[in-house]
Amino acid sequence: MRTEIEAKLKVDSLQEIAEKLNELSDEFLEEQLQTDSYFDDANRNLKETDRCLRLRRQSADDREKVFLTYKGAKERDKFKKRQEIEIEIKSADSAERLLSALGYEKVLVFEKRRRIWQLDECSVALDELPLLGSFVEIEGPDDKRIADVQMELGLADLPHIRESYASLVAKKQIVNSK
Repeated sequence: MRTEIEAKLKVDSLQEIAEKLNELSDEFLEEQLQTDSYFDDANRNLKETDRCLRLRRQSADDREKVFLTYKGAKERDKFKKRQEIEIEIKSADSAERLLSALGYEKVLVFEKRRRIWQLDECSVALDELPLLGSFVEIEGPDDKRIADVQMELGLADLPHIRESYASLVAKKQIVNSK
């Protein structure tokens, strides 16, 4: 069982950050297109308890990987911390049928474009979401390393966003439907 520790930061533009990462980074890993489907039961118990069940289709370089991920409730902390259990699976369609048979239904789907670098033991993702805009996610082994990378990138003054993309997208969809 792993604890995910990350800083999520809203930015106006990713261009300068990408340039800085190209200068500082240990390595550029890849560009991905991710399609995330979120599932919950009829009573929305996962959402009500700040947990999620996600099926991710991740495309990069003409290959697709599929991951099923459970995320626990967020801990009280400056950084976004939560239990994460993730498995790679072969078939998204089979996983969807399994989740449906267990009583889960698809409640939200959205795409994001992600570019990932490795910097000082942290994964730095530059994310673009059609409804939300541009974000930087810094995930690492501990608070100090994440804070150091945030400072190296000149992002130390930005507030941390503790909400998940799923929560932000769902809120935006509600606003847009009014």
